[in-house]
Parts: sequence; structure tokens; C-alpha cells
Amino acid sequence: MSQKNSATESLLEKAIFASRWLQAPLYVGLIIAQCVYVYQFFVELWHLMHLAFGPAGAVKDPSTLIMLNVLGLIDVVMIANLLIMVIIGGYETFVSRLHLDDHADQPEWLSHVNAGMLKVKLASALISISSIHLLKTFIEVRSPDFSAAPDAVMWQVIIHLVFVLSAIALAYTDKLMMSSVKSAAPGAH
Repeated sequence: MSQKNSATESLLEKAIFASRWLQAPLYVGLIIAQCVYVYQFFVELWHLMHLAFGPAGAVKDPSTLIMLNVLGLIDVVMIANLLIMVIIGGYETFVSRLHLDDHADQPEWLSHVNAGMLKVKLASALISISSIHLLKTFIEVRSPDFSAAPDAVMWQVIIHLVFVLSAIALAYTDKLMMSSVKSAAPGAH
């Protein structure tokens, strides 16, 4: 009876462990989303080129519009970076090792990625993206065509601050967890 239970238990454990591969198609989907962002980047770059080299006088304040378009490009790049961190870091952490130890282009952060580090990096990326949006809003506020309600700007600032506080809390929690792991390790005392 004990032998049957251990065989069943072993099979169940193997099935549970193998279930991590159900996440692999999700990462493939994020790679497809990355392709969409590459396309979006070039569409926005094309608009910027038309704005910068189009007919003179076609736009009332070209320098502000160029700055807003460049910020839009940076925003797309930041989101693409976020996708890469989730794809590579998530796959490495939750599905399977990438076996890139000898690869010359292996990202530095990948050698010490774990779930806590990935959360902190993602929170930092979200703060960067939020900062770009906030900067775009501050630039647009100067424009006489700005149509958003003043409350919208206030809420955007509040949301950004919540992102910042959340990232600080995540980093602090990760630091506490890492220090408790180090102190619990054999020979740490």
C-alpha cells in the first residue's frame, strides 16, 4: 500500500512540476507583443520624421510636438524593455534555465535573477514608464490646446507616487527576505 502511494505521489509531483511548461506559450505570446511594439516604434518614428522634415509652418509649435513624439518613442522602448525582462526573467525563473552561461550577450542581471529581483526590476520599469507619461502630461499642460481636466493631472501624479511607494516597499521586502535567507544559511553565523 505504501509503495502504491509513493508511486502515485511521485507521478503527481512530476505532473505538477511539468505544469510549469504551460507558461511557455504565454512567453511566446509576449514575444509576439514585442513584435507589435517594434512595429509601433517605427510607425511613431515615421510620424516624427514627417513632423521634423515636413513642410515648414504646417505645425504651430514643432519643437514641443517633436519632444512629445520623442517621449512617445522612449515610452515604446521602455515598455519593450519591460517585456524583455518579463519574457527572459520569467522564463528563467519559472519555466526552465536558458543555458546562456557562455553567451557573450547574456544580460548582466540574468545571472542573479529571482522572483523578488524580477518584481523590483518590473516596478522600476513601471516607474520609468509612468515618469515618461507624467512628463508628457506636464509638457502638454503648457499647450493652449490641453483639454484634460485638472483632476486628471492630479490623479496621474498620485498614481505615479503609488508606483514609487510600491517599488520602495517591494525592494525593502526583497531586502528583508534576502537578509533572512542569508542569516538562516548554514555557516552564516
